Amino acid sequence: MKAIAYLQFNGNTQEALDFYETALQAKVMKVNFGALPQNPTAPLSEEEQNMIMESRIEFSNNILMMSDVLPSMQAVTGAVAQGTNVIISIIDGDPDTTKRYFENLSKEGTIIMPISSVPWSSSFGILIDKFGVMWKFNSDASKFLDRLI
Repeated sequence: MKAIAYLQFNGNTQEALDFYETALQAKVMKVNFGALPQNPTAPLSEEEQNMIMESRIEFSNNILMMSDVLPSMQAVTGAVAQGTNVIISIIDGDPDTTKRYFENLSKEGTIIMPISSVPWSSSFGILIDKFGVMWKFNSDASKFLDRLI
């Protein structure tokens, strides 16, 4: 299990990836929202499908992850703004430990997305703890990107 910085953007993750790839001489992996099957009752626009769902940059034995936050998600999480677009992401942990940490951190906090199995992870969830810090859990973060790229 690892804890890493996770950057959120308002539709310009690709621009950030291009910048960081050059600036940090990084290896970039990414998946767009359009790579997943669409919900027929709430299809994403072409612009949203082109947004980055998940990405990882690797440089000097470090990892940063980042993604765009869809407008529909911002209705739940709040608008993405500079200074509040960094979350702590817990990745590649076993589902039991991930669930335990999630439950512990959610006490007196707000659960944005309950910990559950989703198409891209066996254990995924998002919460804001009682101090206002956003946490994202993804037990299969590295496997997901490796599988799709």
